[in-house]
Amino acid sequence: MTDETKPKPKSGWLNILVDYGPLLVFLGVYKFYQPPETSTFGEIAAVIYGTIAFMIAAVAALLYSKFRLGKVSPMLKLSTALIVFFGGLTVILRDPVFVQLKPTLIYAGFGIALLVGVWRGHALLKYLLEAAFEGLDAEGWRKLSLRWGVFFLLLAVTNEVLRLQFDFETWLAAKLWLFLPATFLFTFAQVPMLLKHGLAVEEDALKDKPHTGE
Repeated sequence: MTDETKPKPKSGWLNILVDYGPLLVFLGVYKFYQPPETSTFGEIAAVIYGTIAFMIAAVAALLYSKFRLGKVSPMLKLSTALIVFFGGLTVILRDPVFVQLKPTLIYAGFGIALLVGVWRGHALLKYLLEAAFEGLDAEGWRKLSLRWGVFFLLLAVTNEVLRLQFDFETWLAAKLWLFLPATFLFTFAQVPMLLKHGLAVEEDALKDKPHTGE
């Protein structure tokens, strides 16, 4: 069987698992080790155990994406690098703030990059998602890059507000129950605009959600 005829193993739910699996691992380990009563030492220990599991799961997700799905998105590479870097600082310095800063840096970095690209006349999302959005015209790519750039900056600001105003557990829950639904809703809200600007919709494309990463 040649590479051209070999079925591609990627699917929407696998992409979601790669993106959010490490976060679920972190949440599970953190909750398992979280002390039943308020304890600063116990809370820090739970964060450290969760962070170690988070780093291992993030690297495993990157390797899975590489060898099972056949590619690693730029966002997944950046996310994994920041998870390992800030996770290492969390473990060494015993301060959970480094884990909380990682999403802010990712969202702000991508948001600024996309908006600067639009300002300079380059739709950077085209280089990342062209295969997933076949047929989209130049104006469609410009609008998509602009909207995602603004959305990423809003996520960065929201993450900082949650980090500064709420405790670690509330922030962690928001990552799962606020950021994930918001990302899905925003993604699907772009469909009418994409169709208007020439997005080619095939039967197979309806089955799989394009991989955008976090």
